[in-house]
Amino acid sequence: MGIPLSPRSAQVIDLETMRQRQLAKRRLLRLCPELDGLEMLYRLASDPDTLYGMPLLAWGLREDGEVVGLVPWMEALTPCHELDDPEHGHFIGYRDPETEEIFYSPPEHKVFELEHAAAYFDYEETGETTLIQQLPDNQGTHALCMDDDDTPWQLKQVFGWRLYSNGEVEALLVDENRVASTPVLIGDDCLYPGHSRHRVVYFFQRVIANRIKEEDPATLEALALMVAK
Repeated sequence: MGIPLSPRSAQVIDLETMRQRQLAKRRLLRLCPELDGLEMLYRLASDPDTLYGMPLLAWGLREDGEVVGLVPWMEALTPCHELDDPEHGHFIGYRDPETEEIFYSPPEHKVFELEHAAAYFDYEETGETTLIQQLPDNQGTHALCMDDDDTPWQLKQVFGWRLYSNGEVEALLVDENRVASTPVLIGDDCLYPGHSRHRVVYFFQRVIANRIKEEDPATLEALALMVAK
């Protein structure tokens, strides 16, 4: 016996369109800096009994209303809860080092701040990608920059972060040949988005960056292995 045909016409589902819609819901709309020292906690598979802390750089509001903690991690400013790598780190939660409280959801005052700021700065969407927001980096983050040619890698300080209307976030680096005045501040013409000039940009905390500058053997060995991959 045959299968009865549905009276409804068949619909073609464009999987790429659906994927783009889902990504759009995760697009960052607004950033706010973390200024009270709250941390991300993570664990390494090689040392499961130890929790590691990393200062949060900022909080971000996504289009779907979710608020996420953000840290410079590997090659991007990354939502904490997306860190799930056995080798590099698995997200556990957030921590207030002053009270030693561990929590798993963004604090309410940051949620309110982001929601009200997003409502106030409600930009009209355009067909072009536009600059939405700039945030200074207050943690001394550094970027290891590598290019396609045979030029040596460069270790450069991150001076800030730019949020664009498509939800992408770019680190701001300084072109030393264009510095007109010091200290360098957000908005100076000497700053440029890292990926506009460099093929690869890896982020490091200030402590690790200083070890690289001091040519610490163990740090340089780990760096060489990372660059070789």
